[in-house]
Amino acid sequence: MKFKYLFLLLVIIFSCTKQKNTYIDISYLREVYSQTNTSKWPAPTLDSLIDKSKFKDIGMLPKVKFPEDNRYSKAKKDLGKALFFDGRLSKTGQIACASCHNPELAWTDNISRSLGHNRQNNNRNSMTIKNVAFAHTLFWDGRAKSLEHQASFPISDPKEMNTDKNIAVKRIRKVKGYKPMFKKAFGNEEINLDKILKAIATFERTIVSRASKFDRFIKGKKNLFTDEEVLGLHLFRTKARCINCHNTPYFSDNQFHNDGQTLFGTKDEDFGRYNITGLKEDLGKFKTPTLREISKTGPWMHHGHFPSLLDVVELYNLGNPAPIQKKYIGVGRDSLIPATSPLLKKLDLNKTEIKAVLAFLETLSTRTQRINLKVLPKE
Repeated sequence: MKFKYLFLLLVIIFSCTKQKNTYIDISYLREVYSQTNTSKWPAPTLDSLIDKSKFKDIGMLPKVKFPEDNRYSKAKKDLGKALFFDGRLSKTGQIACASCHNPELAWTDNISRSLGHNRQNNNRNSMTIKNVAFAHTLFWDGRAKSLEHQASFPISDPKEMNTDKNIAVKRIRKVKGYKPMFKKAFGNEEINLDKILKAIATFERTIVSRASKFDRFIKGKKNLFTDEEVLGLHLFRTKARCINCHNTPYFSDNQFHNDGQTLFGTKDEDFGRYNITGLKEDLGKFKTPTLREISKTGPWMHHGHFPSLLDVVELYNLGNPAPIQKKYIGVGRDSLIPATSPLLKKLDLNKTEIKAVLAFLETLSTRTQRINLKVLPKE
């Protein structure tokens, strides 16, 4: 009996010691993370599938680079700003880019799926355009290769602005107040689609987050983070495995992954990237969204079905299971059953750890931004 009790005592001591040493000391983490030199941070927990030679850690956003064929000018930005808020690009004259990308709602609209022409719901949740200058492709499926390219889609989309692009241009040409703005931005008063798209894209590239709590913490303000936020940052890069997809200062790898949200066999089924490429390996893949401003850009996921960030973290904690409805197997749809990314694994995060991750995600958001828009150009 004595040996039995001694064995139980040793087990308890070992368990407590193991639990106590689960994490590196918070004071140490606070010191090491409160610097912009990420090479001095603890090593991230990267999956074997991640190309470590191309991996870039999270950190401060760099300066925005403007393309050679659409260089920045304040005049072009101001023109793009007016066009961004101008409903005259739409058939009804009521729907503008800002209808789905409201600056006071973190440049999205905070509803599951945006409302467009005749109050129609769009097919997907509206992504924030804040920091969009750092995106390599646009839309959840990556169908646009640049901001100039992206800006043309909503104009002609029957569920959004529902306007023929040529008609949209003619409407802007009729607005006398735009002529001097185009001349100042492009050197002449000629108004065409190319200039409209370039101006809007220029404005969108200037929509960049101010320094977040995270940015200020890693710049040396080591007491800015709570212990919970410090732990959350460490978990984000290690046990929670978020860093595998949400890396780089943009907090997105700009890649496409199947996160188990294809909703195969339901009325909301969406094959994502596959609809663009036609490649079977792209079935169910969607673009990794940025996590900057994430606490303000809900509801989340491409379908907008997740009303809280807790729902999102809990799903990833379970390994993001994607159950397939059996009635669709063996009825000619087997070849379209999407395979969930092998990057998704059960995380075994406890409640304290989940709270810490959520606390860290909150530090990536900044204050509400208001736009000082003057009266739109008059006809």
